[in-house]
Amino acid sequence: MSAVPRRSRPTEYDVGESPKIGPHPLLDHLYEGDCRQILPLFAPESVNLVVTSPPYADQRRNTYGGVAPDDYVDWFLPISAELYRVLRPDGSFVLNIKERVVRGERHTYVIELILAMRKQGWLWTEEYCWHKKNCYPGKWPNRFRDSWERCLHFTKERRFAMYQDAVMIPVGNWAETRLRSLSETDKRRDESRVASGFGKNVSNWLGRKFVYPTNVIHLATECGNQSHSAAFPVGLPAWFVRLFTVSGDVVLDPFMGSGTTAVAASQLGRYYVGIETQSEYCTQARQRTAQARLLETPSEYE
Repeated sequence: MSAVPRRSRPTEYDVGESPKIGPHPLLDHLYEGDCRQILPLFAPESVNLVVTSPPYADQRRNTYGGVAPDDYVDWFLPISAELYRVLRPDGSFVLNIKERVVRGERHTYVIELILAMRKQGWLWTEEYCWHKKNCYPGKWPNRFRDSWERCLHFTKERRFAMYQDAVMIPVGNWAETRLRSLSETDKRRDESRVASGFGKNVSNWLGRKFVYPTNVIHLATECGNQSHSAAFPVGLPAWFVRLFTVSGDVVLDPFMGSGTTAVAASQLGRYYVGIETQSEYCTQARQRTAQARLLETPSEYE
């Protein structure tokens, strides 16, 4: 499926002024309101990628009111149904989420949500792990501090848009010494000794400058944005924007917060669509996306 063609950026509207004229979604626009009311306005199959981090169960009560763990699945399913409707057939949905500890054990609402979304028609294609390199300190009698969160990858089809070369990483210093002197075994496929079906040919790494990453993303938590209660780093949505979209595609965050996903999409030459209930966060998101555009080059919009 071809990408949405680039065009001049739409006219800016004041936050909260989301015009009634369509068609929706308006590109490069921040909607103020509840995504459960705004998503039904959007045209079917109008979004290439959804990246979002909804309020975790029983958390962010001061900003979002909190959702009880036992009610989380029923609360989220109508939203995921709308996301399924607005997502293109070759699109992706990345859900950043983490189980909450309830009465000394991890609640199962995330697992229950995955199973329920599969019944909606979603394919649980992959699970990425966000390793938070500067996680909060702490000590508990029955567990260690949390240093990772789930990034669940859902799709509508088994074949979907994915641009793996866009997230390749440097091969690393190990290659200089490891590949300097190859044995005969290194020069052919060496099968696993445990008959797993896996094998490797070390000589295939010769001459490579970049390699594909693993499904673990190593990023520090957001430190610069102190005004939002649950901001993730720009690098997290940016990684998925690179992986699952190309320039001109449409990226949606239905729980936009202070606009991190919109900033990542804008800086990478994609259209963003954000939805947020809190007026103060909409204002912050508008300011951040305006600043992000100052860093962009005109050629990105030609």
